[in-house]
Amino acid sequence: MKKLSDLNVGDKGVLLEVTDDHLQQQLLEMGVTPGQTIEVERKSPFSDPIAVVVSHLLLSIRISDANYIILTVEDE
Repeated sequence: MKKLSDLNVGDKGVLLEVTDDHLQQQLLEMGVTPGQTIEVERKSPFSDPIAVVVSHLLLSIRISDANYIILTVEDE
């Protein structure tokens, strides 16, 4: 398991859980649910925010929020 904030551009993982209730609710409202693949598309200078692709949606996520997003990554 890895935090989304630990992934590099091009890395992918499957959403396992969101450990912050408010963020989890926000992601659910956008249709982001456990089991979906998340890919890091871009990182801004100083890595904040990061752009990720989930189900053909491009989302911008603050690095502080990415710390609460837990993924399973294929290389583990």
